[in-house]
Amino acid sequence: MQIKDYIEIVDLKLDEYIPITYPEDIFKSMRYTVLLPGKRLRPIMCIESAKLFGAKLEDTLPTACAIEMLHAQTLIHDDLPCMDNDDFRRGKPSNHKVFPEAISVLAGDALLTFAPQVILNNSKNLDYEKLIKVLNEYFYAAGAYGVIAGQVVDIENERKQNKGSELSQNQKAEILNYLHLHKTGDLFRLSLRAGAIIGGADEKSIEALTAFAEKFGIAFQIADDILDEEATFGEIGKTPGKDKEAGKLTYTTLFGIKKAKEDLSELIKECRKILSDNNFNSEIFEEILIKISKQAA
Repeated sequence: MQIKDYIEIVDLKLDEYIPITYPEDIFKSMRYTVLLPGKRLRPIMCIESAKLFGAKLEDTLPTACAIEMLHAQTLIHDDLPCMDNDDFRRGKPSNHKVFPEAISVLAGDALLTFAPQVILNNSKNLDYEKLIKVLNEYFYAAGAYGVIAGQVVDIENERKQNKGSELSQNQKAEILNYLHLHKTGDLFRLSLRAGAIIGGADEKSIEALTAFAEKFGIAFQIADDILDEEATFGEIGKTPGKDKEAGKLTYTTLFGIKKAKEDLSELIKECRKILSDNNFNSEIFEEILIKISKQAA
């Protein structure tokens, strides 16, 4: 099975899992961002992680789709005027540009709680122990220790910069690493750990995939920062150069394009080594790494 096959399956399930019912506006807003065309990397990596340990696709799909819903929730809230204030996402107007801002806030809130219900109501073949472990991973990634922590630190850092606070290079690097690990990396961590749990992986394998997820998350964000400076709107589906204009802390603004590409290339090598050392043979993971590594060229 190829990436495009996974995307088709995930898209069909996402459409099925979020029917439009009363009150219609909230479900339309939820569906709008969830169903925007995307790479579906997080659900794909969840499915592939589970597959490494022999899990059936049907047993992983509810969790994989729930993770994509959580990802959509972070995008809706991230784009809000009180956050990053982005008008476009994946080449389309952001959620709050299509729906009233209050509805967009509530759609994000709804997805945050709707997603774990999808796991509980549709994972018929998972025993209670696996379900509890998967849900614990979900709530960790979604909460105050996960993506919310990353978003808060991002907001705090931007406020400090606007006030003219001076930080050393090392301080900025520490903040950036925290942002990459949590605002970006925690959803990849969730994807890989949840998939491994569903597949019945041992603790050593789960920890190896966790290390892979953390390095991949940083690599993914570096690649995204490079694209923000070098790509066009048509290529990335959002306003390029916006982070730099806003004075946001990114890998490229802190270290420059050349070092960003060098570090991205090294992280991809480290990701491949983890896969190789643990005999995680996956054409899907390799294809994803190849796509990300193109930004280092």
